[in-house]
Amino acid sequence: MSIDSLFRPLQVRSLRLPNRIVMAPMTRSFSPGGIPTAEVAAYYRRRAQGEVGLIVTEGTVVERPAARNDANVPVFHGDALPQWKRVADEVHAAGGRIAPQLWHVGSSRGIGADWRPFGRVDSPSGLVMPGKQVLEPMTEEDIADTIAAFGRSARAARELGFDAVEIHGAHGYLIDQFFWGALNLRTDRWGGATIGERAAFGAEVVRAVRAGVGEDIPVILRLSQWKAQDFAVKNAANPRELEAWLTPLSEAGVDVFHCSQRRFWEPEFPDSELNFAGWAKKVTGKPTITVGSVGLDGEFIAAFGGASSRPASLDGLVRRLEAEEFDLVAVGRALLADPQWVRKIRDGRHDELGVFERSALATLS
Repeated sequence: MSIDSLFRPLQVRSLRLPNRIVMAPMTRSFSPGGIPTAEVAAYYRRRAQGEVGLIVTEGTVVERPAARNDANVPVFHGDALPQWKRVADEVHAAGGRIAPQLWHVGSSRGIGADWRPFGRVDSPSGLVMPGKQVLEPMTEEDIADTIAAFGRSARAARELGFDAVEIHGAHGYLIDQFFWGALNLRTDRWGGATIGERAAFGAEVVRAVRAGVGEDIPVILRLSQWKAQDFAVKNAANPRELEAWLTPLSEAGVDVFHCSQRRFWEPEFPDSELNFAGWAKKVTGKPTITVGSVGLDGEFIAAFGGASSRPASLDGLVRRLEAEEFDLVAVGRALLADPQWVRKIRDGRHDELGVFERSALATLS
């Protein structure tokens, strides 16, 4: 099957992409004290040199005391900003385009028995898991300051010359905790019995980010049904609920929905072959990004347990892209292991594609 559809340009607001391949955001934890290093800048520059259409950075956190749960996760405020400018400048010098992913982990705890949060933890209702309340719910002041923090980081991204901004609203982190009915038990304007009501916090974050970047720069929102706390849970059980969830987010200013699945080829709802990105595009009319084990035969959760993954056919992916089920394709582990993956796919050098090993997570190659 022809891969030409992967290499068609795409325009979203002021952002013109030379192809449909996005580097998926992947937490790397190589930024001591939250400050990205020269090695981090070089890591992203290599992907730009490899002709990735759009690089989305690892999650980088907004200015709240416990917005991160790892001291080596980068921040996007204060002393880190000059170093993020270096990252953007190096990517642009290599001909690339880049978006920071703005993040807040909420009540998702860090790794290790001795982990302690950096400050008071933000959570919609104080729950860390369904039925397990160990924290105080966020106050109105906490919520307002968090929304403003996203806006400040978005404005900084524009001032530093980034090409787009992505908001992390997936995987059981703070914004997704507001979406998730089992963790959001609030009865005020930030909660509610329906997913449409629980979208209110996310929509206000989107509005703040849109105000921060202005009208020219695209706003991307990463969403998932699954959570790190529960792989099987869904915010939306059917297309009607999906539309109720995504419509207020779209109206708030989202340009592109980045739809995370563990396996992109799996249907989102019964009686349709459309995946999550396909359904998101259908109910909003907005461009979408699909992601989930693209280019490899094993899914990424298994990789953390040591499983390797071999290169896999892109035929099914390309067929869906040609059918315009979605508009962009995010690639994670394959690009992490090989900065030249895009060029090799374009040039038909499939025999040069390598196996992904867990050891790739331990370096900034």
